[in-house]
Amino acid sequence: MGLLTALAISIGGLGGLATYLFVGPMGGVGLQIWAAFVAWAAFYHSGGKTAALASNIPAHILGAAIGWAALLGTTNLAGAMGVPVAAGICVAIGAAAIVLAANIGAFGSIPSTVYGFACVAAYALLANKLGHLLSVSIVDNPLINIVVSMAVGAVLGFVSEKIGGALAKS
Repeated sequence: MGLLTALAISIGGLGGLATYLFVGPMGGVGLQIWAAFVAWAAFYHSGGKTAALASNIPAHILGAAIGWAALLGTTNLAGAMGVPVAAGICVAIGAAAIVLAANIGAFGSIPSTVYGFACVAAYALLANKLGHLLSVSIVDNPLINIVVSMAVGAVLGFVSEKIGGALAKS
């Protein structure tokens, strides 16, 4: 069978299973399937293989940490200077940090770092989690939740590639 057909079967099957698990039996854990899919896409966008897994996971984690720090900074500075100014300053510092971190090999994938930042910000803002930035709960803390969700997504990308490759060879 052709590689695209094999990947369609692999990605479709694993994507359906992951969605079922994230929103069904594992729903109480609170992992975000959309963040897992972002990391999964980043895996393929980065060329796949072990190299993509090794470059994306650290970049996602760094981006999530910088995004979390920007949210924390914004919430702490908002009272003194207003949300727009505080957010603008914190995002500017975070964006600069992302680009500068690319000088370190493990953090060289700037897009994947931005994906981590964006996923943390999205979860915190859309799920009303700004008051939980220091929580130790995987459900409430955007940093913990997104790091785990994205790591699972990156691994799913790797597994789907292996299964697709095996199906294509058969």
